[in-house]
Amino acid sequence: MSDPAGRFPSSLPNQQLDAETIRNSSLFNEDLAPIPADRRTWGTYNYAALWIAMSVNIPTYLLASAMIAGGMSWKQAIFTVFLGNVLVLIPMLLNAHAGAEYGIPFPIFARSAFGVLGANLPAILRALVACGWFGIQTWIGGEAIDAMMVALVPAWKHFAWGVPACFLFFWLLNVLVILRGIKTIRFLQGITAPFLLLIGLALLLWARAKAGGFGPMLAAPSKFQSFGEFFKFFIPSLTGVVAFWSTVALNIPDFTRYARSQRAQLVGQALGLPTTMTFYSFIGIAVTSATVIVFGQAIWDPVEVLSRLGNPLAVSVAMIALLMATLNVNVAANVVSPANDFSNLWPRGISFRTGGLITCMIGIAMQPWRLMANYGNYVFGWLVGYSGFLGPIAGILICDYFLLRKKRLSTEDLYRRNGLYEFTNGVNWRAVLALAAGCAVAFGGLLYAPLRVLYDYAWFVGFGVSFAAYFLLMAAGRTEQKKLA
Repeated sequence: MSDPAGRFPSSLPNQQLDAETIRNSSLFNEDLAPIPADRRTWGTYNYAALWIAMSVNIPTYLLASAMIAGGMSWKQAIFTVFLGNVLVLIPMLLNAHAGAEYGIPFPIFARSAFGVLGANLPAILRALVACGWFGIQTWIGGEAIDAMMVALVPAWKHFAWGVPACFLFFWLLNVLVILRGIKTIRFLQGITAPFLLLIGLALLLWARAKAGGFGPMLAAPSKFQSFGEFFKFFIPSLTGVVAFWSTVALNIPDFTRYARSQRAQLVGQALGLPTTMTFYSFIGIAVTSATVIVFGQAIWDPVEVLSRLGNPLAVSVAMIALLMATLNVNVAANVVSPANDFSNLWPRGISFRTGGLITCMIGIAMQPWRLMANYGNYVFGWLVGYSGFLGPIAGILICDYFLLRKKRLSTEDLYRRNGLYEFTNGVNWRAVLALAAGCAVAFGGLLYAPLRVLYDYAWFVGFGVSFAAYFLLMAAGRTEQKKLA
């Protein structure tokens, strides 16, 4: 493990780590450095709280509501959400291992498979998705502030620049948290997780009371007349659920690098992710169903539902709760990763804070209001679409770390040129080819209608194709080396 003298952790036997060489490397900065043992303080509660806080947010609610709007019954929607989160938990825990074992963040972990320079490709793909999510969450937060202002000051709704002004205010609040660093993120997790679960339960009880009980709320049957109709909608919906957290399934080392032990992060995540996502999704499903009874129409946006409570105090409390959730998940899930990824592009010139500010700027440039135009764009366009890039990356990393390297990395070589992970001028072109193959097959279904099912399964298809392609390409490379020896 690392210590104040600057030695770096390594699992390779008899390895002498040259700390001075590493710190002088162009591939190193303090934000990307391995976390020393005395700073790995996150326990089971911290990881459970991380997922509770990140799961209790408006996009989770919208994901479940979209399934109801698309025709599912509440049981079908709940099953889809639970299954999707159990499935995405598997690659998440697998990728989490390297972070907890070596104290390294995602872009450094990616160097072992893609090369010390090639790792920039998966890192930037992941970063751009996170920028899009940052913009979406910030836009939602701005809408929540606007709704609260209308409840407290009715004349506010006549202010033409109300929503943009609230969006800018919430954007600046995110910037402030970024400038304060990772300690503020951990503080937010600790105070928001228990509080937000209580707020969610209160919203569910309110809907139950207004609708006359859970019976009327959940009485609507599935709109699908056959299993074939249901399955056609179920597959892209399941892919959307997996895609929802496929982002963090890649960069989870950014968080597990702070883990006290493998058991702490494994148990905390297994307890926090599937249970909280399923519970909060049920709230979204039940409340959306109740809006048909209470307001005469299905309202899938919780901000709009809460704005109709009538009581300004109730609206304010509810909006503050949602803002806390949105701020926490935005910084934890959508800033930590791209900040490290952008830093990896130019370690000497881009710090974590600078990378976070770049994320904020790109988040605005991606025009989140367009990504949230309707539930179809949100689930089948945005979620399923980007999973076609992230599934292949996950397949390559898991194949490389577990199947080929047997969980053994040289930490020193991850931070230097001409080491074990240099490959060809810093790039492992076999990994790049495997990534291209997975993406091509997944998106081939989007371009060629008869193969649409490949796009509907984008994450799964991309993962499987890239996993197999990478294994075969690396095996072929080793065979070629033996022949030349």
